[in-house]
Amino acid sequence: MDLTQEATAAGFIVAYADHRKMTPETIEALAEIPGLIEKKWCIDKKRIFLTGHSDGGTAAMGIAFINGTKHIPAAIAPSAAGIRGEDLKEYHCPNPLPVMVMHSSHDTLFPGYGKEAIQWWAACNGCETASPVKDADGCVTYKGCKNNVTTRYCEGTGTHPEWPGKNKAVIDFFGSSQDVR
Repeated sequence: MDLTQEATAAGFIVAYADHRKMTPETIEALAEIPGLIEKKWCIDKKRIFLTGHSDGGTAAMGIAFINGTKHIPAAIAPSAAGIRGEDLKEYHCPNPLPVMVMHSSHDTLFPGYGKEAIQWWAACNGCETASPVKDADGCVTYKGCKNNVTTRYCEGTGTHPEWPGKNKAVIDFFGSSQDVR
């Protein structure tokens, strides 16, 4: 994904987890990673940001809404996550959270999941869902969100395995999300 160099240059600490089969228990185990990093590095708990692709995106999103872990991220930017809108209906909304969902219109593994997920997040964040604003980078941003959290959806055209290549946008998103919590 070539995210490490750009993110560390921007002052972020980057950690990658090995792939594991996605289960609620796996998501809870992955949520322990920031605490493990904190044992070695000085970490501001209000500046923990999560991103990932496919199962990594699913984990990032899951950590943000599962009871017991939803307090961890200050913002999330999941890509190609395997969580449908129907799945999300089973969960209570977390407190308003900056969210940047990235998904491809050509994702045949999880078709339409990104659009469904951003609708749930926009509703949870109390945004005006009727007419999101198209940004210069092709993403759309929902307006009027509670606590002024940013809620964005970026749709690409790659296949499921392709990282969307929005590294600068993700880093900028996390950087601008630092003062929300």
